[in-house]
Amino acid sequence: MTKNLDETDRRILSRLQLDASLSIDELAEKVHLSRNACWRRVKRMEQDRVIRRKVALVDPAAVNLELSVFVLIRANSHEPGWLGKFKSAVTSMPEIVGAHRMSGELDYVLRVRVADVKAYDAFYQRLIEKVEIGDVSASFVMEDLKDTTALPV
Repeated sequence: MTKNLDETDRRILSRLQLDASLSIDELAEKVHLSRNACWRRVKRMEQDRVIRRKVALVDPAAVNLELSVFVLIRANSHEPGWLGKFKSAVTSMPEIVGAHRMSGELDYVLRVRVADVKAYDAFYQRLIEKVEIGDVSASFVMEDLKDTTALPV
C-alpha cells in the first residue's frame, strides 16, 4: 500500500468519505480533475487498498439499534487458546461493531449496538457463554457528540 498521496488524492478521499455514491463525473468535478484522471486515481487507490471498500451508513434508529455500548474487558487469561476463543466470539456476534485490544489497564474495548438495555443483557449472556472473561463493565452512550467514519486525510 502506498502512503505517497498527493493533495488531489486527499481531496478525492475526503469527498468519497462523505459520499461514496458520487459518480466519477460528479467526483471529478468536485476535485477539479478530468473524468479519466479522477477514475485512474480512484482505481489506483482501490488497488493499493487505500480505499478498502465502499459502504452504506445505516441510521441505527431506523433499524432499532439505538443503544450504543462500550464494553470494557479485563481478561483473566492471556493464553493463545483463550485469545482464539475470544476472537471467534467477537467475530461471530454481529452486535459487536468494533473490537480493540488495548494497552494499559483494560485488555479489550468492544463497541456494541443493540436496541435497548434488555437486548444488551441478552448479548452479554451470549458473550460470557462463548468465552470466559475476568471482568466486564459496560458504559451506555447517552449522547453522540461526534460519531464519524471519516478519517482526517
